[in-house]
Amino acid sequence: MGHGGNVIQELTTDHREVEEIFGRIEALPPGSKNRKVLADQATMELVRHSIAEESYLYPAVREHVPGGDAIADKELEDHAGAERIMKDLEGLEADDPQFDTLMARLMSEIRSHVADEEQNLFPKLEQACSADALMDLGDKVRRAKKTAPTRPHPAAPDKPPANKMLAPGAGLVDRLRDAMSGRGKED
Repeated sequence: MGHGGNVIQELTTDHREVEEIFGRIEALPPGSKNRKVLADQATMELVRHSIAEESYLYPAVREHVPGGDAIADKELEDHAGAERIMKDLEGLEADDPQFDTLMARLMSEIRSHVADEEQNLFPKLEQACSADALMDLGDKVRRAKKTAPTRPHPAAPDKPPANKMLAPGAGLVDRLRDAMSGRGKED
């Protein structure tokens, strides 16, 4: 799928890519090892996406959108819940009895979060920000995703400036671990 454009276009593309992975997981039989590979791919995308949102989108929501603090706080709560589920999934294989339960919870939470962002947050942000500001945010989000972690780190800070300082280092370590282990790669 094509990335680029303003922050809303970029994040909506991410949402569609994760939904496509979820659909592929749902199409596989329970216990299939490819469900774990796809779950790892979804986690990698979701973590990168979340870090970028936490670094740039939510601060912009706080600054520009009326009631933005409450909106951003709710979004961060959603992220924290999803990150805990992803952390629990990380240690499970697809044939573990908990895997399907946790995967279903993660998909449900992410789908609800995406619907809320696309129906509520994005229209408010689009109304509150200029086209240039939204394009600038899109560029920042794309850059952040390139260096963001790929594994859940529930104890890591989720607000600037600490998250912006720590994410690239954690991201480097995560990508090295992924490359060495083959995590998220299909056979």
